[in-house]
Amino acid sequence: MEFTAKDVASLRARTNAGMMDCKQALTACNGDFEKAAIWLREKGIAAAAKKQSRIASEGAVASYIHMGGKIGVLVEINCETDFVAKTDAFQEICHDVALQIAASAPKYVRVEEVPAEELEKEKEILRNQALNEGKPAQIIEKMVEGRVKKFYQDVCLMEQTFVKDPSITITQYINEKTLQIGEKISIRRFTRYELGEGLEKRNDNLAEEVAKQMKGN
Repeated sequence: MEFTAKDVASLRARTNAGMMDCKQALTACNGDFEKAAIWLREKGIAAAAKKQSRIASEGAVASYIHMGGKIGVLVEINCETDFVAKTDAFQEICHDVALQIAASAPKYVRVEEVPAEELEKEKEILRNQALNEGKPAQIIEKMVEGRVKKFYQDVCLMEQTFVKDPSITITQYINEKTLQIGEKISIRRFTRYELGEGLEKRNDNLAEEVAKQMKGN
């Protein structure tokens, strides 16, 4: 399948990869645009993985306030140099990640941080769900493992779907940004606050409130 310079430019706009990389991807995938995008992403993951052994001790603590002050996020994201930490590109990453945390409310950064006891408790719940659904005993464990992946997507930031681009995960987003910037990028930790979280909520009776107002008129 042939491709044109316009195809190369379109692929670059979608993936942010270099022109030569886009041309190479389309050539390797016989001009198939979707396969070329996947090819670039896979290549990016491999290239980004090579940077993970580097030391990333610079970076920034970013904040984000959402919904008129009802949700607040602090997140520390590291890179290798102070120069990169001050760039607009790095600040955009910080903003995007803070926005993700505000919107999706993860509990942990990565899978390895989930406490063993919490994971086992979740697996037990999933086993009981499968039993209650009448699933055969021999396939329950496989079902549990599949549902654990969904659990990780709910509670682990790096496993979540990126809210600004549902076609990728946060891991893929960070890998792509690592390649663009040329330095290791690592999300170290975060804190998310939600107004009134953990407090007893007032449950007013709307009908009674309206009745009181009517009496006052």
